[in-house]
Amino acid sequence: MGTTSVLEEKHLTVQEESLELFNSTQTIIHEALHYLGYPEEMYEVLKEPLRMLTVRIPVRMDDGKIKVFTGYRSQHNDAVGPTKGGVRFHPEVNETDVKALSMWMSLKCGIVDLPYGGGKGGIACDPREMSFRELEGLSRGYVRAISQVVGPTKDIPAPDVFTNPQIMAWMMDEYSRIREFDSPGFITGKPVVLGGSHGRETATARGVTICVEEAAKKRGIELTNARIVIQGFGNAGSYLAKFMHDAGAKVVGISDAYGALYDQDGLDVDYLLDRRDSYGTVTNLFNNRITNEELLEKECDILIPAAIANQITKKNAKNIKASIVVEAANGPTTLEATKILTKRGILLVPDVLASSGGVTVSYFEWVQNNQGYYWGEEEILAKLRTVLVDSFEKVYTSASQHQVDMRLAAYIVGIRKMAEASRFRGWV
Repeated sequence: MGTTSVLEEKHLTVQEESLELFNSTQTIIHEALHYLGYPEEMYEVLKEPLRMLTVRIPVRMDDGKIKVFTGYRSQHNDAVGPTKGGVRFHPEVNETDVKALSMWMSLKCGIVDLPYGGGKGGIACDPREMSFRELEGLSRGYVRAISQVVGPTKDIPAPDVFTNPQIMAWMMDEYSRIREFDSPGFITGKPVVLGGSHGRETATARGVTICVEEAAKKRGIELTNARIVIQGFGNAGSYLAKFMHDAGAKVVGISDAYGALYDQDGLDVDYLLDRRDSYGTVTNLFNNRITNEELLEKECDILIPAAIANQITKKNAKNIKASIVVEAANGPTTLEATKILTKRGILLVPDVLASSGGVTVSYFEWVQNNQGYYWGEEEILAKLRTVLVDSFEKVYTSASQHQVDMRLAAYIVGIRKMAEASRFRGWV
């Protein structure tokens, strides 16, 4: 088989995975609306993004040649308010993925009761192979391409996979040049000196940590000395390991792209954090690695998938030994696996709830930009805790009331505000 065929096959697999995530999202939205008693017309409005923009971005590379990149911006629904969501730079970014992610952002915003709909963006590229100058050109080119459909009251981007505060700063600067006025509220996740918020970098991991604490309370598990397995050691996973360790929990397993480490007596988290490289990999330094698949089935109290999608499936769900699964990644558990885990009595905290800390602190940043008054980190973390604890309780109560799993309950809570806003606007 030639190289081209292998690449085409891989691309097809990525597209198929994206389509599966998109279809499963539609399935649960449909079910949630049915539970809430909405007509089929409401599903027709909410099953796809209202707008999907595809752009082509020419960038002069360091070798003098022009390379054209494909970018996307999806705006799921703006009935509640402006859309909100990250921009990812990744070689496997595709239209279906971006659409599904924008729908998840709508649900996250509904769950934590923010005045937003969901948005998402991305560029198909590999930033690890690009220079600083090339990344700046791509970032500015993307903003020029989408400038007509974004803005502080239209659609507010933020960091995502392989994007960071520096990229947000370039994007904000480009937008401010186009609009000819300073627009810090156009984008969140900026450096603090440009109007960014304290606590934004760790917000997603903080939110997951709060959900872990609340789930542990529901199951009567003391977090001190609880055994935690974290699949993934990137931005979210590494911060989670640190927060869990500092809370007195015993982190018995972590993993990265090269494999996993497991020690029932607990890993030396500070040592692992000190040795990890810029891409969050550390297991390649050890000879006693196991596979990511093996790690998921190891003995623990709380399992946190913080890597990629479709990790817990109908094949391995029956072998999960944790009492609680908290999803820090997007879509790590399939719908079939969700049913198996719930039937087995495992408490599953879904991604749209557990990973909503990032968009919550992004909202705080946007509010601070709009009012020109900034809060300290302690105040940010206190506000985040209030929002996440309330949101967890809403979803947990909804699951009990409707006698459904936590994922469907989260969708019921998340879709309600958007559906109501669409109804009041006369769209349905």
